[in-house]
Amino acid sequence: MWVSSVWRATLSPGRRAHSALAQLRGIVEGELEGIRGAGTWKSERVITSRQGPCIHVDGISGGILNFCANNYLGLSSHPEVIQAGVQALEEFGAGLSSTRFICGTQIMSCPFLRPQFLWANCINFLRLITEISETALQGCDSWAAGILNFCANNYLGLSSHPEVIQAGVQALEEFGAGLSSTRFICGTQSIHKNLEAKIAHFHQREDAILYPSCFDANAGLFEALLTPEDAVLSDELNHASIIDGIRLCKAHKYRYSHLDMADLEAKLKEAQKHRLRLVATDGAFSMDGDIAPLQEICSLAARYGALVFVDECHATGFLGPTGRGTDELLGVMDQVTIINSTLGKALGGASGGYTTGPEPLISLLRQRSRPYLFSNSLPPAVVGCASKALDLLMENNAIIQSIAAKTRRLQLPVTFSCVPRFRSKMEAAGFTISGVDHPICPVMLGDARLSSQMADDMLKKGIFVIGFNYPVVPKGKARIRVQISAVHSEEDIDRCVEAFVEVGRLHGALP
Repeated sequence: MWVSSVWRATLSPGRRAHSALAQLRGIVEGELEGIRGAGTWKSERVITSRQGPCIHVDGISGGILNFCANNYLGLSSHPEVIQAGVQALEEFGAGLSSTRFICGTQIMSCPFLRPQFLWANCINFLRLITEISETALQGCDSWAAGILNFCANNYLGLSSHPEVIQAGVQALEEFGAGLSSTRFICGTQSIHKNLEAKIAHFHQREDAILYPSCFDANAGLFEALLTPEDAVLSDELNHASIIDGIRLCKAHKYRYSHLDMADLEAKLKEAQKHRLRLVATDGAFSMDGDIAPLQEICSLAARYGALVFVDECHATGFLGPTGRGTDELLGVMDQVTIINSTLGKALGGASGGYTTGPEPLISLLRQRSRPYLFSNSLPPAVVGCASKALDLLMENNAIIQSIAAKTRRLQLPVTFSCVPRFRSKMEAAGFTISGVDHPICPVMLGDARLSSQMADDMLKKGIFVIGFNYPVVPKGKARIRVQISAVHSEEDIDRCVEAFVEVGRLHGALP
């Protein structure tokens, strides 16, 4: 009832592709029937109020006494807890769009720290603050005016958008601070179901399921879906969460060379003996800034009767004409079977992930996916913020066009294949930039110590970037990953390039 308009994907060309999807549906529906027959089906009652000793449940009139929650102290809807959440949202924003070691650490006790300012392109010196001495801060050329942040996955600048923050505040006040429960016990509120329906509609898929993070979504998918009869074929540079998720399943595992379609085809031929074949790839690769050739991948999958899974964490919200991701960008939305993505980057930047795809698969994940069954529900504030971010995207794609314009030369046609302003200026200065026309712009340096030292000196120039080295990237491929946001100005980009040139010459990375 919560998915108001179910979208049925047009089947990809070729009988084998049709057969693969039909086979998936048949297998999954058989599993679901077995769960029902065994009496182990887990339904989700939908709560329409805050969590507490007395709640309201959809379809039942009056209050219901709740003896299910792990809300031992009754603090999930305590007014002071909620007020503290409201204060944090208003002061520190909806999310960080980052991991802790990059630019995801805030310190609320420091009154002068205001991380991720409105539109989040300028921050007041926030790093791993305990690792930065007062001397280093005092040596920063422009710390009083704020430091330009080129680290966050805050692609659309929504992490501190006022409407996103207000939606979080409203969700806190209406639905409480948390559920103190997993989804199938008493952790599903109407806002969770509504967000899942909105995600499915956004991606033009049948259904969706929320997770605490996309790492959890990737950890929960492969084990629940694939058996020793099946095979998964994974790009060698897929995100660590995809790799870890695949390790958890018992399917036969094939790894193909990065973006190498000849190698993928060879592996698909070898995998013909297996029941299901699932090709798994990032849509946009987070460390390299390159984009998977989904047209070729989907064509090979159709030829060899395989399904396609895409992780869209670094694409959702801003790639494609309406921000649906790499499948929209490359015109294969009807050929990608399963999408995993995040709410913790472009869509508000707090936390949360999801899987969207065929309805029977999503139903199976609700019954079998361990991270879903054994993790607390997303907090209402996170749900509210993400829901508003999707509303902003679906109501007006002007913000998507903004990030597109930021990454292209103005004199060239507005197509994503054009040379980005930042890349062209950096390459002209003598730097090597990995990837092609994605807001992720890795400055390749090779040496781990050099990348860290340059990043430290960039901070003194008022630019927040981080050196990436092993094990985040392979040994010998250290880099500084620069990320362009829709809210960076051309002046911001030029200032960043100037700082790179100065620091690069200081360290001998440039002549």
